[in-house]
Amino acid sequence: MLSESILSLAVALGVGLLIGAERERRKQGRPSPTAAGIRTFTVATLAGAVGFMTGGVTLLAIATAAVALLATLSYWRTRGDGDPGVTTEIALVLAVLVGGLAIAQPMVAAAVGVVVAVLLAARTPLHHFVSNTLTDGEVRDGLILAGASLVVLPLLPDRAMGPYDALNPRAIWLVVILLLGISAAGHVAIRTLGVRFGLPVAGLAAGFVSSSAAIGAMSARAAKTPGVLPGAVAGAVLSTIASIALMGVVIAAISIPTLHAMALPLVCAGLAALAYGAAFTIFALRQPPSEESVEAGEAFSISSALFFALLLSGILVASAALAALFGEAGVVAGAAAAGLVDTHAAAVSIASLAASGHLEPRNAVMPILAGLTTNTLTKIILALSGGQAAFVWRVVPGLVLVVAAAWLGALLQAATGG
Repeated sequence: MLSESILSLAVALGVGLLIGAERERRKQGRPSPTAAGIRTFTVATLAGAVGFMTGGVTLLAIATAAVALLATLSYWRTRGDGDPGVTTEIALVLAVLVGGLAIAQPMVAAAVGVVVAVLLAARTPLHHFVSNTLTDGEVRDGLILAGASLVVLPLLPDRAMGPYDALNPRAIWLVVILLLGISAAGHVAIRTLGVRFGLPVAGLAAGFVSSSAAIGAMSARAAKTPGVLPGAVAGAVLSTIASIALMGVVIAAISIPTLHAMALPLVCAGLAALAYGAAFTIFALRQPPSEESVEAGEAFSISSALFFALLLSGILVASAALAALFGEAGVVAGAAAAGLVDTHAAAVSIASLAASGHLEPRNAVMPILAGLTTNTLTKIILALSGGQAAFVWRVVPGLVLVVAAAWLGALLQAATGG
C-alpha cells in the first residue's frame, strides 16, 4: 500500500516538474515575473495528490477552487501587460486535477501530463499550422468529417432493412466515413509528401482497409484535379497489392489448408499487381512536381462520397437478390455475390466453411476467385464513376491483369495436382 502511494506521489511530482519546466522556459520571455514556473506547478500537482489522498474528492475540489482563485487573481494583475493569455492559468488548475488523478490512476495521469506538456511546448508550430497552413476549406472539411463520424453515425439504425434486408444504414455510412477518411489521408499525404509521393503512399495504406474505396477516392481525385493523374493511378494500383496481401493474411488466420490451396493464385495475382503497380509508381515518381496539381483547400468531395454510398447500396441489393436466387447451396454464386461488395468478406466466408469441414480446401479456390472477380467488377465501376477516361484506361487493365493472373495460378495448380 505504501509503495503504491509513493508511486502515485512520484507521478504527481514528475508531472508537475515536466509541465513546470516548460512553463519556466516560456516565462523567460514574458514581461511579468509573476508567471507560474516549475516550483508553482510542482507544488500544485502535489497539492492535488495530497488533497485527494487525505480528503478525497471534496478536498481535491477545494484545492482546485483555491488554485483557480489564485490563478484568476494572477491574471487580473497581469492583464495590462500586452496580451498575457490564460494558458498558464488554465494549465495550473489542470495540474491540480492531474495531481489528484495520479492517486487514483497514475498511468492515466502520467499520460495526461505528457500530452499537456507537449501541447504547451508546441505553441509556435501549432499556431503556425492553424494560422498559415490550414485553409478555410480544410477546416470545413474536418468539421464535416467529425460531424459525419460523431453526430450522424450514432443516430443511424444498425439493422438490416430495405429490399431483401440488404441495407444496413450504419454500415453504409461507415463506408462513407471510410471514403472521406481515405480521401483526407490522401490530401494530407499530398500536402506533406507532395503529389508524386503522397498519393502512392496513401493508396497503398488505404488498400489494407478497402481497395474499392481507395480506387473510388483516387478516381474522384483524378477527375477533380487532372494534374495528380499519375499519382492517383499509382495509388489505385498499389491499393490492389495491399488487398491481395490482406486476403492472404485473413485466409491464413482462418484456415491454413485453404491458404495452401490458394498459394499459387495469390502469388500470381500479387506478382501481377506488384509489377503493374511498380511500373506506374516509377512513372509517377518521375513526373516533375507541379504546383498547380495541389488544391490545398479541398480534402475530399462529399458529393463523391454520397454517390459512392448510393452505388454501394445498389450493389448490396443486387448481391442479396443473387444470393436469394441461387440459394445457400450455390457456394460459388454466394461468394460471387459477396465479392461484389468486399472480396475479403467472400474469402473469409469460404475459408470458414473449409475450416469447419463443410468444404474441401481445394474446392474453396473457385468460390474465392469468383468473389475476387466480381469485386474487380465493382472496382471497375468505381474507376468509371469519376468520369476520367485517362484514369480508367490506366487502372482497369491492371485490375483485369491481376484477376487473370489469379485464375492462371489456379489452373496451373490444378494441372500440377496441387
